[in-house]
Amino acid sequence: MTLIVFIVSLLAAMAVGVPVAFSLMFCGVTLMWYMGMFNSQIIAQNMIAGADTFTLLAIPFFVLAGELMNSGGLSRRIIDFAVACVGHVRGGLGIVAIVAAVIMASISGSAAADTAALAAILIPMMAKAGYNVPRSAGLIASGGIIAPVIPPSMAFIVFGVAANVSITQLFMAGIVPGILMGVALVVAWQITVRKDNIVPLPKASSAERLRVTGRAAWALGMPVIILGGIKAGVVTPTEAAVIAAAYAMFVGMVIYRELKPKDLPHVILQAAKTTSIIMFLVCAALVSAWLITAANIPGEITGYIEPLIDRPMLLMFVIMLLVLVVGTALDLTPTILILTPVLMPIIKQAGIDPVYFGVMFIMNCCIGLITPPVGVVLNVVSGVGRVPLGKVITGVTPFLLAQIAVLMLLVVFPEIVIVPAQWLR
Repeated sequence: MTLIVFIVSLLAAMAVGVPVAFSLMFCGVTLMWYMGMFNSQIIAQNMIAGADTFTLLAIPFFVLAGELMNSGGLSRRIIDFAVACVGHVRGGLGIVAIVAAVIMASISGSAAADTAALAAILIPMMAKAGYNVPRSAGLIASGGIIAPVIPPSMAFIVFGVAANVSITQLFMAGIVPGILMGVALVVAWQITVRKDNIVPLPKASSAERLRVTGRAAWALGMPVIILGGIKAGVVTPTEAAVIAAAYAMFVGMVIYRELKPKDLPHVILQAAKTTSIIMFLVCAALVSAWLITAANIPGEITGYIEPLIDRPMLLMFVIMLLVLVVGTALDLTPTILILTPVLMPIIKQAGIDPVYFGVMFIMNCCIGLITPPVGVVLNVVSGVGRVPLGKVITGVTPFLLAQIAVLMLLVVFPEIVIVPAQWLR
């Protein structure tokens, strides 16, 4: 019965338009009232405990690094580098979008920020070259969701804190799946673009490529510093976030000189707004997470799926389908915060590697970002690229299917995630 109270109260609050964070708090209060243990101090204590985590300091700094990267010219130089390398081949601008998305993912970890930067620069270029604009917008949206999978990833940080899983191990485990997502998009793009009447870009000379690479070198060095430092054990993910923000500010202000001191207040304000939304969600979710445990909701769910506990692959299929459905209605962070405390006890009981599950779970949540009706990243592309949302949804379909195919492949062959992750650790 507690499971029904939990689901009904949460869905009812969101159905009447209550913001997700307040819906989570309402859900927690409803559970407390139902169990006869209402105490306002429990709410306050769990909210404070939710924010009082050193690991979560990585979130504001990675958000700030992403804002500085876009304002300081790092994003544009990464795109210029990709154009010089592959822009001349047939369908080259689509490959540019994917390559740039993968590189930018290893810097900021924000799907919305990366997608906005790519859409603003590439959609006009692709339209001028004769590409199908809705399909191009769909490709850019699909490339943007790689950002939370390839480290550094704010989604992995939130999941790691909520599930008590090593964030460093999650970072290392996300590299290969993120690259596979990019490869799947290249294949899907090359299949869909064959009949388009495209004017390819002129091939860059060796001297031009060398010049563009030199200009982008500082931007391309950022993921090397972040991931290299974490892999070598020199810095923690939180410390790497601070270094990323400082590096992006230095390069934008001193090297590229596109980031002016007068721009900093606006950049910092934007980062603070994004951080406040994420952190308030985390705080509110910790109230529900505590009560989920106290009400033994995972135990109730385990009773329903007990026949699947001894069949991990089938269990993963069922859970992935569940998350896909939830992802059509919820954003990335709320999905993580609501489902993680419910699913993790089941995952541990089934003997599934928590790091492997974390990667699969975040990939699935990211797919929800390009799945209607919510599709946050679809809305970003539509707004920035000035493409009607309905057309973006049509254009994203083949790439959405490609990402789901990668997800199912990794369910069937978990070694693709586990083996490289163990080596990288």
